[in-house]
Amino acid sequence: MGQVTIYLDDAHEQRLRKAAESAGVPVSRWLAALVEQHTRTEWPAEVREAVGSWPDAPDADTLRSSLGQDVPREPL
Repeated sequence: MGQVTIYLDDAHEQRLRKAAESAGVPVSRWLAALVEQHTRTEWPAEVREAVGSWPDAPDADTLRSSLGQDVPREPL
C-alpha cells in the first residue's frame, strides 16, 4: 500500500480533521474515500441498479429525435 504526503495550511488541516471526525473514520480513510469517489472508472452499483427504474422514461432514440438536423459543415 502506498503512502502519500500532502501539505495543508492550518485552516484546511482543521477542516479535514473535523470532517473525518464527523464521519467517524481516521483521516487517512476519509481521504482514501475521497480519492476513490473522484477517480472511479465505473458507475457506482446504486446507479447501475437504477437502470430501468422509470418505465415511462423515454429511450435514447426518442430523446435524440427532438434534436433537429445538424448544420452542414464547411469543407476544409
